[in-house]
Amino acid sequence: MTRSVEMPLWALVLLVGFAAVTFASHFLFPSVRWFFRKRMERLVAQLNTRLSRPIEPFKLARRYDMIERLIYDPEVSQAVSDYAKEQKIPEAVAFEKARGYAREIVPAFSAWTYFRFGSRIAELLGRSFYRVRVLNKDLQKIEEIDKDATVVLVSNHRSNMDYVLLTFLASRNGALSYAVGEWARGWPLGPLVRAMGAYFIRRRDGNDLYRVVLATFVRQATQAGVSQAVFPEGRLSLDAKLAPPKLGILKYIFDAHQEGGREVVFVPVAMNYDRLLEDQVLIAAQTKGKGKFRVKLRRALWGTLKIWWLGRQERRRRYGSAAVRFGQPVALSQFTGEVEDLAEGLMAQISRDMPVLPVPLIAHLLLEDGGPVEMTALEIRLEKAMKRLPEGNIYLPRRRTSLAVQQSIALLEGRGVVTVEVDKVTIVEEKHDILVFYAASIGHLFRDRSEDPPDNAATAGS
Repeated sequence: MTRSVEMPLWALVLLVGFAAVTFASHFLFPSVRWFFRKRMERLVAQLNTRLSRPIEPFKLARRYDMIERLIYDPEVSQAVSDYAKEQKIPEAVAFEKARGYAREIVPAFSAWTYFRFGSRIAELLGRSFYRVRVLNKDLQKIEEIDKDATVVLVSNHRSNMDYVLLTFLASRNGALSYAVGEWARGWPLGPLVRAMGAYFIRRRDGNDLYRVVLATFVRQATQAGVSQAVFPEGRLSLDAKLAPPKLGILKYIFDAHQEGGREVVFVPVAMNYDRLLEDQVLIAAQTKGKGKFRVKLRRALWGTLKIWWLGRQERRRRYGSAAVRFGQPVALSQFTGEVEDLAEGLMAQISRDMPVLPVPLIAHLLLEDGGPVEMTALEIRLEKAMKRLPEGNIYLPRRRTSLAVQQSIALLEGRGVVTVEVDKVTIVEEKHDILVFYAASIGHLFRDRSEDPPDNAATAGS
């Protein structure tokens, strides 16, 4: 028993490696997991004392358990059987395919990542780029929503900053779960997105089995009370106008409520900006007639670094304001139509509530006039135009039309969209499409109220 045994060095290294892995997996890892699990439970308990909508147990479940629950759901099991027969493959192979879809979809929510990192970064980014304004003076109807109901924010999709602003604004009440496209699955964004509670979806190449797995996950999350945010347009608007809604996730949520369970309340959210970070990309895609666009990661990172190099005050001067307006909540228990009616009604509410910011408004007036216009005349026209718009939709800095005109023209002049000579503003023809892009975000409000009697001048803002 005490004799020495000779062995090759590679065998000794391999043996020690196996022993280390066995020790870690049986003794070290469980202890470490237990330690961090306890710390996470204490963090969640602290957070739930100040959140109006506590974090749901569904979001806190282990990812492995969520995947197992998903793939063994009766509807998924039936879909696996149907897929195997259709593709003429063994059910075990179809089952593994469903498991792969589940791993792709299911998030790995971390309360620490969301509240101690993600929401703070979201606030830092939002306030660094924009003067963020919530236009609703009275949010009582939102606050009165049943605490046990599943809340779904339904928003238009103007910019990738939409995710940032909604996360920042909602983090004081609870944690939002998003449906995110495949573009965000890669490293290092993918793990962070999963930890924030978002789930990935395929927009084009999903088969029937995939759709059942996705629908089942959304049903389970909805019936468990997970707060969600949905963008029915499905992608960023290339022309700044609202696109027809795609039913997708909305239908899954609608069907989940139809099966019974807790109340589901939809809250329409209208968002608008003085300037988008990605407007040049969207305008180029629209001009070329392409239905999609792609931005290279290297270009995006380089652009981000250049923007971040600017000071906070300079960024806010260049990008202006971002405004959000929450609409009338819609409880499914009181809704009698079909999902198509629901989607159209929510988008109509978003259209009516669209925030009117200085740059889109000035862009509309410049295009309406066409030729050079004096600054003082622009201020007068701005006051008249505001009488044609819903009062609660308008935000002006410090409630002053003169300041709104000055800041908007300065922003547009800085981008080379207009020139100012002897107090006259002239459109630069080569940048005409930028004005069209921003004016289009509020153009429908003028058309909708073209026959309305004039109201008092609106100067809403905060």
